[in-house]
Amino acid sequence: MRSLRPRSGVRLRSALAAAAVVAAATVVTGVALVVTARLLLADRVDSATAERAARVSAMVGGATDADLAAAVRSTPGDDIVVQVLDPSGAVLAASASVAGAGPVSPLRPAAGRMAREGRDVDEDEFRVVAVGVGRPDGTYVVLAAGSMDEVDDGTEVAGTALLVGLPLLTLVVGAATFVFVGRGLRPVEAMRREAAAISATNLHRRLPVPDSTDEIAALATTMNTMLDRIETATAAQRRFVADASHELRSPLSTIHAGLDILSAAPLPDHAAAQVTRMHRESGRMARLIDDLLLLARVDESGLNVRRDDVDLDDLVHAERDRITASRADLRVDVRAAPVRVTGDPHHLQRILRNLADNAARHAQTTVTITLAETAGAATIVVADDGPGIPEADRERVFDRFVRLDEDRSRQRGGAGLGLAIARELAAAHGGTVSVAPASGGGAEFQITLPKP
Repeated sequence: MRSLRPRSGVRLRSALAAAAVVAAATVVTGVALVVTARLLLADRVDSATAERAARVSAMVGGATDADLAAAVRSTPGDDIVVQVLDPSGAVLAASASVAGAGPVSPLRPAAGRMAREGRDVDEDEFRVVAVGVGRPDGTYVVLAAGSMDEVDDGTEVAGTALLVGLPLLTLVVGAATFVFVGRGLRPVEAMRREAAAISATNLHRRLPVPDSTDEIAALATTMNTMLDRIETATAAQRRFVADASHELRSPLSTIHAGLDILSAAPLPDHAAAQVTRMHRESGRMARLIDDLLLLARVDESGLNVRRDDVDLDDLVHAERDRITASRADLRVDVRAAPVRVTGDPHHLQRILRNLADNAARHAQTTVTITLAETAGAATIVVADDGPGIPEADRERVFDRFVRLDEDRSRQRGGAGLGLAIARELAAAHGGTVSVAPASGGGAEFQITLPKP
């Protein structure tokens, strides 16, 4: 099962996405705001400058020089300077800040006309409005220049605020999104942990349903409903296997006993051969039923494992003697060090027997059984010199009722349950069963059992 870690992946991606969106939106909005604010402030300067120019130009027609001087005089804090030019272009009156200076702009509109421009004077920007005023002696020009210092200062302040606030806002939004998404995913993480712990032996467990009415709660409820259906179907299947196995035991025992009686009776050769064959098949069926009952118990409630001291070397030698007695054509090599573990001797014997029978069925000439103690664990290796197991099937062989090919078919006595039972029994003892290619060809099954 693929792990979902790092579980902060969704949180981090959500936080980065939110931060990126906020940053982009803030940049676009901030730039638009700064530009709009500058345009509005510049328009105010233009309006104030044009108003001042219009007011002064209204006086030019009949005002004395003293009146003009008073009209163009700047008040404290006033950023607008005014000059009045006579028809020759000489400065007739001017604000104090530009007294003695030449005209601030070359604009010379005709009488009754107004002209505008922007100018830079000594690195300062000004908005200039020129108004032409007609008099009998010629056209006078009123020049009003409004400073853009306040506009520049306001734009700079807004830009600085944007530069400072953008990273801070992005960081806050990203952190808040990370925290809130993490809180929102807590129920999902709780569901994931519980789902990872559910197996075929504990289908009664259910996913936690959060106290909410959102999509996550709906998902948890739906998955729990699915688990209900799976548990019901699995329980029905297990009951069927257990009940069928129990019901088959009695008639099979009767058949087996009858065949024992027939075996002892004087029968023709062809009938005796059939009785022997039926006796062998009934024994095989009895073993199959025992295996099914064992697996049904494992699926239903697990195994009750006794905890006795077991000498594994004694079990290894017993298996060697058993195989040698039943297969005179097969050599069984044993290299067993004295190793003792804690477990159920019957179950441990069955693990070894299933693997030894499997090796004997597929071996050409030799079965090798090795027992050793390594890294605080007991290791039993059962190897054969048969055709081996393809790499793609080395895990599948531990599934129930799996036979890979004709050599592992019914004619050779395999039902496809021995390896599955061996792995279940080893797991009940806290151990493992695995398969690898043998050094001399064939398959090599390794049993690892923890030592007390």
